[in-house]
Amino acid sequence: MLKTLLGSLSAEHALIFILAREEGYARDIARFHERDLYAIQKQLDKLEAGGILVSRLAGRTRLYIFNPRYPFLNELKALLQKALSFYSVEDQEKLLMNRRRPRAKGKPL
Repeated sequence: MLKTLLGSLSAEHALIFILAREEGYARDIARFHERDLYAIQKQLDKLEAGGILVSRLAGRTRLYIFNPRYPFLNELKALLQKALSFYSVEDQEKLLMNRRRPRAKGKPL
């Protein structure tokens, strides 16, 4: 949807993922959207070089978040939120469901 504006589908996928989950790393984004890892990595590097994203290391994993000092952050998030609203309900639910911890033994689904 924003491919033309952002320059690539990988950039759109990366930004939408980070918007929905507040942070993300390249392999997780690539796996979720079934995209090439290298393409996602290049877009994340490009977005970080442009000041849109910032990263930090958590062990050996580089986590990306939106740069709070980016001057157009609110406008960018509003645009991405609008684009996310046009995604199918299934895709929105998958993006917004962010399970990180394992389920307790015997706990029902």
